[in-house]
Amino acid sequence: MDSLALFCTGALLAGGLFWFVCILGPAEQKGKRAVDLSGGSISAEKVQDNYKQYWSFFRRPKEIETAEKVPDFVDTFYNLVTDIYEWGWGQSFHFSPSIPGKSHRDATRIHEEMAVDLIDVKPGQRILDVGCGVGGPMRAIAAHSRAKVVGITINDYQVNRARLHNKKAGLDSLCEVVCGNFLEMPFPDNSFDGAYSIEATCHAPKLEDVYAEVFRVLKPGSLYVSYEWVTTDKYRGDNAEHVGFEVVKEKDLAKPPAQPWWTRLKMGRIAYWRNHIVVTILAALGIAPKGTVDVHEMLFKTADYLTRGGDTGIFTPMHMILLRKPEAPKSSS
Repeated sequence: MDSLALFCTGALLAGGLFWFVCILGPAEQKGKRAVDLSGGSISAEKVQDNYKQYWSFFRRPKEIETAEKVPDFVDTFYNLVTDIYEWGWGQSFHFSPSIPGKSHRDATRIHEEMAVDLIDVKPGQRILDVGCGVGGPMRAIAAHSRAKVVGITINDYQVNRARLHNKKAGLDSLCEVVCGNFLEMPFPDNSFDGAYSIEATCHAPKLEDVYAEVFRVLKPGSLYVSYEWVTTDKYRGDNAEHVGFEVVKEKDLAKPPAQPWWTRLKMGRIAYWRNHIVVTILAALGIAPKGTVDVHEMLFKTADYLTRGGDTGIFTPMHMILLRKPEAPKSSS
């Protein structure tokens, strides 16, 4: 092979590798690149150890259920998965009903906008995002409603990512992000005009505790909507209890005529194997931290179980509950 052919072959391989890793890999160009994958606030040399520690919790489920263990457990989880979520899924860490003729991004935006439409807030009012992640829903909701959105997440790395995205989107005047536990929120009583949570409260040991805290910070008469991960009536389980909210509306947004939400996971299998190759190469080269491959494999297994739950109908990530905090009773004069 002459030098020109060798040069062309090398350039083609280098260009193909760049396209495969840096262009084909990310699901969202404004999110993470494969070469920037990290362990969040965990230093690169400790990612694998933290993954093993996180996974060991599942052999001791009673420890996960104790309230004092949960914050560190959830914080570790999001340090491990945030970059992979952004790279492979986008900035909104949740599902949405598939809409014929609409892209996943558009379907996600519509799903998010519906949440703020349900709580009926006005421009300039202050609303709460319970478990905001890196703020994908927050930005869609702020842009749609022009309300001021305050998001809370337990993970400091996500706070920094959300603030960066808010600034890039030109929405930092409407979007505020606070690091904290949504079971003990650093907000005064009766301080928000509305609230929403999108597939976030599943991390709470007891849903009642989250609802009680949201109830505390909402102004009387205000609405709260939650898209919950729940088992359906095809699964045999106990009924949830309420903590003072008036239930305005309840609906499983995953039921027909909505298109299956899990098709995105099925369609993503080819992308998963492509991404897994990318992550494996980057970890071998020392660009991505050791342990990233394990985390990516864990998320694929999770996606498989979610798909099976959707296929059988025993699980939905979009059980919508619209709640109202009752007006304070008027004192008799």
